[in-house]
Amino acid sequence: MPPIELSDVSRRHLLGAAGASLASLVLPQAAFAQQGGRRVLVIASNQDIPNLDPHIATGYSASFLLRNVYDSLVRVEQNPPRPVPSLATSWTVSSDGRTYTFKLNGAARFHNGKPVTADDVVYSFKRAVRLNKGNAWMIQGVVGPDSVTAVDAGTVRFALLKPFAAFLQVLPWIWVVSKADVEANAGSDDGQNWLRTNTAASGPFRVRRAEAGTLYELERVAGGWRTGGGNLTGVIWRITRETSAQRMALQRGEVHIAVDLTSEDMDALKDKPGVVRVIEPEYRTFSIKLNTMYGPLADVELRRAISYATNYQGILDAAGYADLMVGPLPNGILGHNPQLPVYRTDLAKAKEHLAKSKSPNGGITLTMVHVSGLEQQRRFALVMLDSLKQLNIGLNIKPMIWPDMVAACRSPETFPDLFPVYQTANYGDPDNIAFAAYHSSRNGNWQNAVYKSAEVDALIERGRVESDEARRIAIYRDMQQKVVADAPDIFGVLEKRKLALASAVKGFAFVPVASNAIECFGLSI
Repeated sequence: MPPIELSDVSRRHLLGAAGASLASLVLPQAAFAQQGGRRVLVIASNQDIPNLDPHIATGYSASFLLRNVYDSLVRVEQNPPRPVPSLATSWTVSSDGRTYTFKLNGAARFHNGKPVTADDVVYSFKRAVRLNKGNAWMIQGVVGPDSVTAVDAGTVRFALLKPFAAFLQVLPWIWVVSKADVEANAGSDDGQNWLRTNTAASGPFRVRRAEAGTLYELERVAGGWRTGGGNLTGVIWRITRETSAQRMALQRGEVHIAVDLTSEDMDALKDKPGVVRVIEPEYRTFSIKLNTMYGPLADVELRRAISYATNYQGILDAAGYADLMVGPLPNGILGHNPQLPVYRTDLAKAKEHLAKSKSPNGGITLTMVHVSGLEQQRRFALVMLDSLKQLNIGLNIKPMIWPDMVAACRSPETFPDLFPVYQTANYGDPDNIAFAAYHSSRNGNWQNAVYKSAEVDALIERGRVESDEARRIAIYRDMQQKVVADAPDIFGVLEKRKLALASAVKGFAFVPVASNAIECFGLSI
């Protein structure tokens, strides 16, 4: 069903005192705008925020908080997405693509009142590279420990280790921290323990309260350095596990935006008064990661058998507004091969590969986890349950909260046999999905907990630095063939992004990267 056009759409704050009860969060929408003139936007999400450290935290819920509390050198906006000024007002690039020079906005201030200087930028990138966690994969092998220097207080220069075609596209996700605040609380772990629950930021909002499993409250920084924006005085990220509960809360006026809705939810909202549906394509893959390093699925023949046994039409039907993936990269992105031979349901081939495996008669039971309350993932798990029965393989389905799923990714021994992953590109380049989802340096992270291949690593690294488009396309097509042969994932669907907003929300513009990590500065209610 066609969504309402985006042209019809003209990102933790409590309504009362700090001791106000949670019941205040379920007042009708009008009440939010009547509490002392406050304008508090409420977003319903089923994903908790596992960490506040901008150089460690990942996932769309963490991205929501970080992009509203912290600043980066550039931001991303528009469709197709493009980098625009943020902390940096302008930049120049050398002819060889290796030297970038940024001029900083002299008005930028941290929440502690101190100006954002080149030293803070240098410190932030050095810390990100040093820790090599979170979003550091985006600049790994490109920005070294000595690549960033302060020319003067308002100028930063990057001497990249090698050219990187997507450099400006990744900068919105490398956050700048206050060097003074982090160093004062560095402890013995480079400030990781302190930044887990504290911030050293300059963004338009600050964290007022964090209640894991319940809500995260942001309040607008008084006298913030960015000009313009909407009228919000606060934002609440409200944990609502069931997608149907998100939908009903939106209909009752208890929340303003729901970010995890299923296709059925979107259909149910069609023509509902006061609700605007957003159904838009983006580079968003859904795959089921397999434990290629530990347990039965370390056997590539068993992985291939399961890949052929999978009911892809069932996955597509459960997804709703979606298309089947053709290999590891999203359709339409640079280098994607729409003619790539991939696994499709073929029970004869599945049994042929099963016979070559270490479990030729099945007789084993695997475990698949999914996000608790995320109905669509539960349905995908049921599709896999039925698919595996055809190979005499059982499936234990285990709902978990997101932080526990992230923790399970730390080692092959704790990683489940099947692990569903939505991955939304933070930047519109094949490097985003390729590096995050298939490079072995990501092992231990939810995007790629266990898969490793020296051949695939080498191709991904070549693709990152190659400036010639035709050569990049050839590299990524070779990479896709090798990944499909390894069968590290069940390549599922490319879902359209499904968001629902109260019509009272003004200033929203869809950007096809990290679109569920709502940026709130420009919004009004």
